[in-house]
Amino acid sequence: MADIQAIKNRFGIIGNSPALSYALQVASQVANTDLAVLIIGESGVGKEAFSQIIHALSARKHNPFIAVNCGAIPEGTIDSELFGHEKGSFTGAVDSRKGYFETVNGGTIFLDEIGELPLGTQARLLRVLEAGEFIRVGSSKVQKTDVRVIAATNKDLLELTDRGRFREDLYYRLSTVPIRVPALRDRKEDIPLLFRKFAVDFAEKYKSTPVQLDEEARNLLINYSWPGNVRELKNIAEQISVLSQDKQVTGAEISRFIPAGNNNRLPMLISNNSAATTNGHEFANERDILYKLFFDMKKDVTELKKMFVEILKNPSLTSTLQHSTFANELKDLQPQETFQQSVLQPAINNAQPMVLHNHTPIQDHVEVEESLNIMDKEKELIIKALKKHKSKRKDAASDLGISERTLYRKLKEYDIEDL
Repeated sequence: MADIQAIKNRFGIIGNSPALSYALQVASQVANTDLAVLIIGESGVGKEAFSQIIHALSARKHNPFIAVNCGAIPEGTIDSELFGHEKGSFTGAVDSRKGYFETVNGGTIFLDEIGELPLGTQARLLRVLEAGEFIRVGSSKVQKTDVRVIAATNKDLLELTDRGRFREDLYYRLSTVPIRVPALRDRKEDIPLLFRKFAVDFAEKYKSTPVQLDEEARNLLINYSWPGNVRELKNIAEQISVLSQDKQVTGAEISRFIPAGNNNRLPMLISNNSAATTNGHEFANERDILYKLFFDMKKDVTELKKMFVEILKNPSLTSTLQHSTFANELKDLQPQETFQQSVLQPAINNAQPMVLHNHTPIQDHVEVEESLNIMDKEKELIIKALKKHKSKRKDAASDLGISERTLYRKLKEYDIEDL
């Protein structure tokens, strides 16, 4: 096993966190094998650096290494990129082409964002891992390859398998040796060291004096949650190096560069057992709290609709409404006088039976319920966009503000046929 400090010096790894050192130790131990490795960590923690370390310490170090971002390749072409294609196998395939698994034969391929791979491509990748075989798109000839696969993800692949988005057999085949790269907030002791290294690098780049932090500024950096991890710290270090007037940076100065709120995550109420709670209910995470809020909001909106429908149908209820518990609750939402003048009183005083454009009085079966299910609304918007653009997926995706690949995935997820 290589010395951990020597690995840090060789590859420019900054930090003394035990979690970081352990991840490097696992990487060095597995490097000389041909086992598949799954690198797990949040975006920006440096997962690709670990893949390069494994390759450089392996017997394949003199052979090719290639990093592939699976999330950046369109679903329709990713099979061709990885496994190659034959001439005429699809529109635009004017020549035969070798894929990465063919060109990197004998070397290492790093598959970043492995959770973004389509299910069909996952099946092809599993075949490569198990038998070292692949077939070009449009061909029937089985070809052999000797490639070491290192994968990385910032998602919970087991959760994706539960949702049918990732093959369980592929997950266990990839995670023969998992390496967990710690988030920056979990290695706080390394933050000042990293900042100092980045500050010196940028001072040399921009031919200036390196910035230094006072105690308050250092504490602000240490206590920030760093959702973007090392990548975000490097970005802020560069901003401060370029924009700071004083090379001795204070806490007030550095707070201008740290995003407001000091955290991009939802607030949580913590009970004795560290679970989020609200109104006596316990929740596992922020998502459950959001669902509860949406549900309560739906009930309040529904009650409000019912109340006004009843007023429109029966104006005699206005006096009852003025003294109702629900009206008192509504008045609590803003100062009493302002609320009565702006919302409640005009609605009550002017309440008249509703008449439709064809002079038909409102019917008793007025529907006031509506679905607030996020997935239903998303599906409805996708269908509307496809109808609007006459099934042109590229235009529909642009209108929805999503990528064409994401739209393809949503169509499969919601089982939507072209309209």
